[in-house]
Amino acid sequence: MNKLNKFGILFFAFTLIFAVFAQDSKTPVFQGQTPIREVDTTTKPIENQVRQVFPFEEDGVYFSNDFDGARLNQIEKTGENEYTILITPENAPINMSPWYAFKVWSNKKSEINVRLKYPDFAKHRYSPQISKDGRKWKLLKSKYITQEEKGEGDTIAATRPKRIVMRLKVSQKPLWVSAQELQTSKHVFAWMDKIAKKRNLKITEIGKSKLGRPIKMLTIGKKDSKNMMLVISRQHPPEVTGYLAMQAFVEKIADKSKLSKKFRKDWAIYVIPLMNPDGVDNGHWRHNAGGIDLNRDWTKFNQPEGKLVSEFLKKRQEETGGKFYFGIDFHSTWDDIYYPMGKDQTNSHMPNLVHDWLDKIKEAIPNYEPNIRPTQRLKPAMVSRNYFYFSHKMEAIVYEIGDNTPRKFIKKKGKVAAVELMKIMLARQNAKATSASAKSY
Repeated sequence: MNKLNKFGILFFAFTLIFAVFAQDSKTPVFQGQTPIREVDTTTKPIENQVRQVFPFEEDGVYFSNDFDGARLNQIEKTGENEYTILITPENAPINMSPWYAFKVWSNKKSEINVRLKYPDFAKHRYSPQISKDGRKWKLLKSKYITQEEKGEGDTIAATRPKRIVMRLKVSQKPLWVSAQELQTSKHVFAWMDKIAKKRNLKITEIGKSKLGRPIKMLTIGKKDSKNMMLVISRQHPPEVTGYLAMQAFVEKIADKSKLSKKFRKDWAIYVIPLMNPDGVDNGHWRHNAGGIDLNRDWTKFNQPEGKLVSEFLKKRQEETGGKFYFGIDFHSTWDDIYYPMGKDQTNSHMPNLVHDWLDKIKEAIPNYEPNIRPTQRLKPAMVSRNYFYFSHKMEAIVYEIGDNTPRKFIKKKGKVAAVELMKIMLARQNAKATSASAKSY
């Protein structure tokens, strides 16, 4: 859901240009996912990693997957200063989003080659990120990456290689290597604590995950407001870029600007940044600890994570006598894309809010042409957006960010999205109040 050798550099440049400048009719655009199929969401067995240090004493080189978010299933020495890591998913079938994360160090400074190998059905997807402390990350330069068995085709996914080999500089200080920046439950909860303290916000636990980790919620705005909205992210563990957009979106709503303060006076915003803490901390490719894609379980609720959110929504509506007007689910994929409902779906509390909002986002970012793919096939309502719409009459959207979208642009998009949403929701609220007043008069 990279930038490897010369093709990767060109692709990255294209992505940056695509994000900032206007597209013409010849520019290839990500066409979106194939139609979603209904699947069995009863719990399935998963493969748990053995957390350990993998020593190669004769070389003085050591690898580790003994930390939250790690994924390294097996490793063997396959040549002089060369090691091959096997990366396998928690179970299958599964989307092609091979997550990997490990630490490596050596007794002395040296260079080693590390190959990432996947099962036959998978290809390499995520461009390697490296870090010296597990907090600050940067992309591994393409000159240190070699692709093996690069694919051919018209789509990004089709061109991915079967494997890559990374040339890494190692020393006694561990080097972190990961598919995306590590954002485990520890990082997410620390961010929640920080923003809650800074803005005097409330954090609550709405329940536990499959393995007993807390599902935490941040509440912003007016307590017991009848005007409510929901924000969620990280149903799928590797989708860090969507989470980063969510952060920027939420931070804007919670800031001290005049617009945000006005919005919070009348609205309650409920934010669940980490829907799948088990999958994230265990380095899963896509599923929760029950071996299930949580974004296919919004009708049956065989897994606890989505069920908790469903129960919260119903309870909050009953307690306040209010309505949820908007729901947004942040994800990541191959390229930036928005999945709203179709314009003909008007049975919501604020009809066509999302489409009007997307128009405003386009206006607010110069030379930006958003990739919008409305969804016409709405049933079964097993994905979050459809469930929000059918069960609670929310205007709803899946907001996807590309794997390699520049991080500064991610923040800009998140901030602009929040600003334009608050403006349009306040305007609609005022128009409704004016209309009601005129009728009563």
